[in-house]
Amino acid sequence: MASELRLGVNVDHVATIRNARGGGHPDPVRAARAAAAAGADSIVAHLREDRRHISDDDLERLLEAIEIPLTLEMAATDEMLDIALRHGPHAVCIVPERREERTTEGGLDVVSGHNHLKRFVDDLGGRGAIVSMFIEPDAAQLDASLSIGAPAVEIHVGAYCDAMIEGDHALAGKLLERIVEAAEYGAGIGLKVHAGHGITFDTVGPIAAIPQIEELNIGHFLIGEAIFGGLDSAIKRMRSLMDTARAEASA
Repeated sequence: MASELRLGVNVDHVATIRNARGGGHPDPVRAARAAAAAGADSIVAHLREDRRHISDDDLERLLEAIEIPLTLEMAATDEMLDIALRHGPHAVCIVPERREERTTEGGLDVVSGHNHLKRFVDDLGGRGAIVSMFIEPDAAQLDASLSIGAPAVEIHVGAYCDAMIEGDHALAGKLLERIVEAAEYGAGIGLKVHAGHGITFDTVGPIAAIPQIEELNIGHFLIGEAIFGGLDSAIKRMRSLMDTARAEASA
C-alpha cells in the first residue's frame, strides 16, 4: 500500500498557449523546470498525433533539460512507438486518442485491444520504460492490463471530478466508490495504481486519500490556475492538499 503520493505535472497546455500565437513563448520546458522546483515528482507530456500542443522538439528538449522523470502520454500507434523507443522516457502511459476530441474523453479499452496493446507493453517495457494503461475504474480493464504485462494503470477520474464540480454529490459519491474499489482491486492484483484527468483543488482530496493510489497526474487545472497566481503557487497548493488528505486518511 502506498504511503507517499507522487505528483506528476502535465505541461501540455503551456504549449497550447504558445501555439495559439506561434513563436516560443511560453515555453513548456521552462514550465517543467518551474514545476520541478515547486515540488513536482515528474513531468507529463502528451505527444498527440496531430501535434496540437507538445511537439517533437518539445519532447527532445524536455528529456534533455529536466532531472526528474518524464512520462510520455501517447496513442498506441507505430509512429508513437518508434518515437518512444528512440527517446526512452522514464514512463509511458498509453491513452485513447481521437483527433476530434478536445481532450482525452475516457479510458482505453484494454479488453478489446489486448493483442494490439501487448506489443507496446513488451517493446517499451523491454527498453526499461514503466508502461501504464489509462483506463476507466473497471475490474475487467484492470485484469486486462495485468494480462498484457502492464505494471501500472492510470485510473480516469474525470467523471467523478465533473460530478463534483457540477454539484451532483450523489453521483460523485457513487463514482468515487468505483474509483476506491478499482484502486483496491488493482493494487490487490499487483498493479501500481495512478489517477488523473480533471483533478482540481476542490476534487483532489478524496482521490488523494485513497491509500492504494501512488501518483496523481494533473495538468490543465494547474496551468489555468497559474494564470492567476503563478505556477509555483498552484503546484505548492495542490501538493499541500494532496499531502493533507493522505495524512488525514492514514491517521
